[in-house]
Amino acid sequence: MFVGPRRWRWGLRGPGRPPKHRIIRFRISRVLFMPMIEGTPVAAGEPIVLNPDEFEALRLVYLEGHTQESAARLMNISRGTLWRALNSGRKKVIQAIVEMRPLLVEGA
Repeated sequence: MFVGPRRWRWGLRGPGRPPKHRIIRFRISRVLFMPMIEGTPVAAGEPIVLNPDEFEALRLVYLEGHTQESAARLMNISRGTLWRALNSGRKKVIQAIVEMRPLLVEGA
């Protein structure tokens, strides 16, 4: 559900440069996707957590068809940071499918 831009960032991690805010345009509450076999839920382990920035990067690039550069501009991050979020998000989604583990999408 598109509600409007929202700022999200990682927590502070100690000394150094503070993390930059990412703009998350699609709001979603916590959603859990469970693998099923013939209509019966199957859960093999702890859920894999997809962070809001990974979810937004996947949504912008693969669902809406933005280039990595335009998606990075929309999220107010560098293209390299967007690429890392995409790579991490893809890995988590594939891992959840292959290992038949629940996928938890965290809300912003």
